[in-house]
Amino acid sequence: MLSPTTGYAISALGCLACHDEKFVLTREIAECSGIPRQYLAKILLTLTRKGFLVSLRGSKGGVKLAQDPSKTSLHEICVAMDDPITKVRCMLNTADCSDDRACPCHTFWKEHRGAALEFLEKTTLQEIGDFSDHACNPQNHPIDQE
Repeated sequence: MLSPTTGYAISALGCLACHDEKFVLTREIAECSGIPRQYLAKILLTLTRKGFLVSLRGSKGGVKLAQDPSKTSLHEICVAMDDPITKVRCMLNTADCSDDRACPCHTFWKEHRGAALEFLEKTTLQEIGDFSDHACNPQNHPIDQE
């Protein structure tokens, strides 16, 4: 499972994936995605600093994706958000767990974590945007109604 912050980051980026080159306000992304606005603002700042977003101030401002969403993997976002799934660590947080001295959960976690990482590497941001009717349907939110 991803951290709530990473999940929110992916949801926000998925919302933006539906809007091509258009700048979108934080308020509109929050309404579209259901993410608390103050929390979203911090996430968007991190994503901008990490190169996933371009921001523009002013009346025509907001944020937009910095790169093609079909070329951005969920794994890249997880790494940028420093999600725990990207860290090699014991499922039980046992410091001395390794391939040489495995805890009872080691084999299970190694296999399942590997499958999760593979999924995140193969799944693109565009797929998230395509999936979410709420994010992409102008009738469900105000982004394209201006």
